[in-house]
Amino acid sequence: MKIVVIGGTGLIGSKVVTKLGQLGHEAVAASPNTGVNTLTGEGLADAVANASVVVDVSNSPSFEDAAVLEFFQKSTGNILAAEAAAGVGHHVALSVVGTERLPDSGYFRAKIAQEQLIAQSAIPFSLVHATQFFEFAHGIADSATDGDKVRLAPVLFQPIAGEEVADAVARVATGVPLNGRTEVAGPEQLRMDDFFQKALRSWGDTRQVVTDPHARYFGAELSERSLVPDDGAALGHLTYSDWLAGGGKR
Repeated sequence: MKIVVIGGTGLIGSKVVTKLGQLGHEAVAASPNTGVNTLTGEGLADAVANASVVVDVSNSPSFEDAAVLEFFQKSTGNILAAEAAAGVGHHVALSVVGTERLPDSGYFRAKIAQEQLIAQSAIPFSLVHATQFFEFAHGIADSATDGDKVRLAPVLFQPIAGEEVADAVARVATGVPLNGRTEVAGPEQLRMDDFFQKALRSWGDTRQVVTDPHARYFGAELSERSLVPDDGAALGHLTYSDWLAGGGKR
């Protein structure tokens, strides 16, 4: 079947396109690089024509509060309208574990708005909530850096390899719509400050990790279980150390 992947040339999207192709599906990457702009609608109708499933793994180019909200609302609205016109039978979107627990973050408020639009649409849907990707570890550390110190809360943290997120997205995309969500996370549940202490050492990074219970994560203060899944989540197999040993990259 034809499956369109919005954001299909990015980190996760390119992996999803490859996996769907290996399963024998017609996987179409849709992004500004391929002439599809979900904010303006350019190329969107042609891209989703005759598609059975549309997968949205796109992300906002800006995390500023107003910009990220505008991106997810406008982009998602345009995608859903194009799907309705084309008769698409399944909308799949990638989101984040704990989104509903972090309303103080502009980014997570925008993701909540995206999910609400999807759930209110008449199109059958599935939401894949993933924990933080190994590939984003450097970016998380940088966002928490103050001088030569990295301030992080001692809360639970369960990151996952992007490859295993793509596996989960492809699996959901080829299945029956959930009309709800599923969660996917890495195999190890650690403390965020401990994880980054070890990670920085493995990178040869001299910054010092400072444990700060009030350290904010993309604008939100974290509680113990803000970033980890509930019971029953699908778990990956790759640990961060194994991922690095296998040539893991940012």
